[in-house]
Amino acid sequence: MRQMVSNSWRKYVSPCWRPSVESRAENCSNRGGNPSGRVDGLWWYKDIAQHINGEFSMAVIQANKVLEDQCQVESGPMSSLEAGPRGTFVGIYDGHAGPEASQFINNHLFKNIKRYTLESQEMSTDVIKSAYLATEDQFLSMVKKQWEIKPHIASVGSCCLVGIVCNGMIYTANAGDSRVVLARLEKSGKEVKAVQLSDEHNASFESVREELRSLHPEDPKIVVLKHKVWRVKGLIQVSRSIGDAYLKKAEFNKPPLLAKFRIPDPIEKPILLAEPSIHVQKLQHEDQFLIYASDGLWEHLSNQEAVDIVHHSPRNGVAKRLVKAALQEAAKKREVRYSDLERIDREVRRHFHDDITVIVLFLDSHLISRSSFQGPILSIKGGG
Repeated sequence: MRQMVSNSWRKYVSPCWRPSVESRAENCSNRGGNPSGRVDGLWWYKDIAQHINGEFSMAVIQANKVLEDQCQVESGPMSSLEAGPRGTFVGIYDGHAGPEASQFINNHLFKNIKRYTLESQEMSTDVIKSAYLATEDQFLSMVKKQWEIKPHIASVGSCCLVGIVCNGMIYTANAGDSRVVLARLEKSGKEVKAVQLSDEHNASFESVREELRSLHPEDPKIVVLKHKVWRVKGLIQVSRSIGDAYLKKAEFNKPPLLAKFRIPDPIEKPILLAEPSIHVQKLQHEDQFLIYASDGLWEHLSNQEAVDIVHHSPRNGVAKRLVKAALQEAAKKREVRYSDLERIDREVRRHFHDDITVIVLFLDSHLISRSSFQGPILSIKGGG
């Protein structure tokens, strides 16, 4: 996959994450009833809140029997002394075959980001890559420990999209098919242009299929067209993820794992990768906001449609407004009214749409330029 990384940006960067003061953090869980976010039926949302560089809005809608999406926003001084650099971390974790992997990432990835940043004394692509791979190793270790009593956990995985805004830079890392789109103000000053910052690792893209074939030249069935959908080994649509141990280690491709997940060919090397594609770019004055969302949103809205909705809407509740726009499109495709879709409960809803998670991160240039800004430490997690 293409990369947009060079060494030229390193001079702008200093450490962005050090141990935070946990006692001041604001935490939120989807079903926990914490006032940080609001639960309303299948919805969890935080209409508006402040991060170190502006405001943000979050929303999650459940479609599966068990919510498989997880998300988080971490922002503020990332030093135990509160004197170091400040930044904002966004994570979108779109689970599949169960919620365990996305929940695990929600609890471990950011901690690994902080640990590697502290060790290297800078934010870098190496820090992000190391944090992903460490989280993967930790999850696979848990799978091994629970293999005999919970073999299903070997078939659980999650896409993993991370965004970091720190020291005037935007870092984007992705493993899977979630997506982040940047809204950049046009020269006219009236309209905004959608700029996709993330690569997607879905077998529906020819480039992804070619990558898989080049990595597995000995396997003519590495990607298979099944029911008009391209799938890796006929099982899964994404080529990168955290988890999915059954497609990475031979020791999990056997009973007691259910037969529907097992593949007949021996696994000599991982079929899926956990390593993310990473992009780094300098924040520009024209950059207005970022939309981070799981694939459930992008199934129904184009990049530009999503950007236009945010641009022409009040900030308060805009993430929920985006999700509703996607739900309206989903209802239209199935020729039902949106009001009818609202009455359909979880699990049955999956026939209409997936779990959808959206985080809109507004970038206020006057706050970004104020290095002395003393906003509150913020830690919000949305998910099951």
